[in-house]
Amino acid sequence: METRTLLRGLRDWIDRIAEDSPARLALLVFATIIAVETALLSLPFATASGERAPFVDALFTATSAVCVTGLVTVDTATYWAPFGQVVILLGIAIGGLGVMTLASILAFAVSRHIGLTQRMLTAGETKTKLGQVGSLVTAVIITAVVVESALALVLIPRFLTLGESLGSAVWHGIFMALSIFNNAGFVILPEGLEPYTGDWWMVLPIVLGTVLGAIGFPVLLNVATTWRTPRRWSLHAKMTLTTYLLLTLGAAIAIPLFEWSNPRTFGSLPLDEKVLSALIYSVNGRSSGLSTIPVSDMREATWFLQDALMFVGGGTASTGGGIKVTTLAVLVLAILAEARGDRDVEAFRRRIPGDTVRLAVAVAFIGSSLVGLATLLLLQLTDLRLDVILFEVISAFATVGLSTGITPHLPPGAKYVLVALMYAGRTGTMTVAAALALRSNRRVIRMPEERPSIG
Repeated sequence: METRTLLRGLRDWIDRIAEDSPARLALLVFATIIAVETALLSLPFATASGERAPFVDALFTATSAVCVTGLVTVDTATYWAPFGQVVILLGIAIGGLGVMTLASILAFAVSRHIGLTQRMLTAGETKTKLGQVGSLVTAVIITAVVVESALALVLIPRFLTLGESLGSAVWHGIFMALSIFNNAGFVILPEGLEPYTGDWWMVLPIVLGTVLGAIGFPVLLNVATTWRTPRRWSLHAKMTLTTYLLLTLGAAIAIPLFEWSNPRTFGSLPLDEKVLSALIYSVNGRSSGLSTIPVSDMREATWFLQDALMFVGGGTASTGGGIKVTTLAVLVLAILAEARGDRDVEAFRRRIPGDTVRLAVAVAFIGSSLVGLATLLLLQLTDLRLDVILFEVISAFATVGLSTGITPHLPPGAKYVLVALMYAGRTGTMTVAAALALRSNRRVIRMPEERPSIG
């Protein structure tokens, strides 16, 4: 009885915060989860040595796990004990589902129904209608369980064939399955993924799992319910799939071209391994961060291309980060409409509202500002080159996890900057979009119109 009363009181308190500021609730829940993860990783038995992890490393790892980034200051496979790795895995699972979706699941478990406030919050994050939130929560659970189970069932036999014990193979298979689908980028294999550059059995599940996690739950739900009639897909689903496919094809062609003759990367590989590497790098640079070739060995042109891909990220309400592919699509469509002199921004025979275009501009600008500010701070705190710092900063903001190898060697102040950036990157675009949308209002009196000169 006391537990039920406590839960009801907690839910009422959350409802009050949500009504005042949904964005504040999202930030609070994420910060709370990260704090709990940090406390658990700070315990002596969380590390393989039995000593307490430095606070900055525990906080960095917890933030990277909950924000499904994958950047690390210590080696996940050797530094953390099994308990610490389980804590990291739980952070990945929670962060991948999304805080607002998780809040709805918890509310449903407690009260057997999803309240209006939770529906509004979840609808705001996932861009679905209120009536679809119940279906979305079900889709999230089913999709996550089915895909992660399928990935684990594929990977476990592979680890067994590599000579691992049953317990080790099961643990590695489950951990990698969650890391892949949630686009987390964490690897607990002692030698990393580099030995599997030409392993189709390992690489294909990474590619397919990454794509399913990165396109977003609303798209998966929409396509699953109307797969026989693609013309009935929502505009959001069509724009997400089209933009994601174009970016994937572009990356699959451009990155091998840049690296084809590089002896440290693609140049030393046989043709089949080059194809596999092209496949994994066509998707990992936008969300998962799982790589079979060290990023530090790649050319600067490839880094710059991956900077752009990481900044865009995955789909809305997905396990990917960045400003989202639909934001890029709306911006490109707006530019094309302006260049053609069209009054409306259109896609797939639908008109995109002006407030959506303004929101896309705001999200892109705020994301660029965060990246610029963090880059300036790291330039001041370190003596590293701009290209290296920019890559690491965008990887943190877009919660990708690809790294040139500098993160473990950064001074504590620079690590705290990346912690803040990962937190802002995971929660920022969502909360900013929600805050701006909620502030939308219609004014009865409007000021006289006058056009300033542009360009």
